Amino acid sequence: MDIVFEVVDELKKKNLKISTAESCTGGLIASSIVDVPGVSAFFDEGYVTYSNESKNKNLFVDWEILNTYGAVSKECAEAMAEGLHKRTGADICICSTGIAGPDGGSKEKPVGTVFLSCYYDGKCRVIENHFTGNRSEVRSASTIKAFSLVLECLKKL
Repeated sequence: MDIVFEVVDELKKKNLKISTAESCTGGLIASSIVDVPGVSAFFDEGYVTYSNESKNKNLFVDWEILNTYGAVSKECAEAMAEGLHKRTGADICICSTGIAGPDGGSKEKPVGTVFLSCYYDGKCRVIENHFTGNRSEVRSASTIKAFSLVLECLKKL
């Protein structure tokens, strides 16, 4: 993915660190980053926080958020990014939470609903996405969109 190289180039130019916390993408974002040679100067750590317990334990997502809004929500995505920043101190924190399918969806949150969040410069941007396709396609589309979000945030710095 060319966009990953763009993100890494921006991180290098700005001398920034990035960390990841992923649910539905299951490590694809982090894996895409580490595919780039020399990225160890900019990437310290990533978490796969698939369960609510993991989101709470590792990213400090409050149980009230998880019980009120659910893991697949704007509120959870924002809390994940803020928690990741608190945990890692990274300049850029990118997170994913959603429903990759083929089951797990509902009328309110159908399969393909994915929230992506990016913490940067004391701010958090969250976007809601509705992807189509099978599980693999939803996860891949989420990963590509996550890098678009990171690039957008990096350009605001």
